[in-house]
Amino acid sequence: MNNKPIPDPEKVKKTVRELKALCRQFDLLNFQLDELTAYVDAEIRKSPLIAHRLGKTPQQTIDRD
Repeated sequence: MNNKPIPDPEKVKKTVRELKALCRQFDLLNFQLDELTAYVDAEIRKSPLIAHRLGKTPQQTIDRD
């Protein structure tokens, strides 16, 4: 059998706290990326060039949303 030493409980608690903080940072980053993606999508839909390629006027594209 593998006899591994029992880790220090305080070190385990500290590691868990740090991992939770890191997860919160990733959650915030993902939220910010989602907002940026939504903003960029909206800007693309308003683009006259995109509207021209789709054969629509910018007003038709905006009304569709």
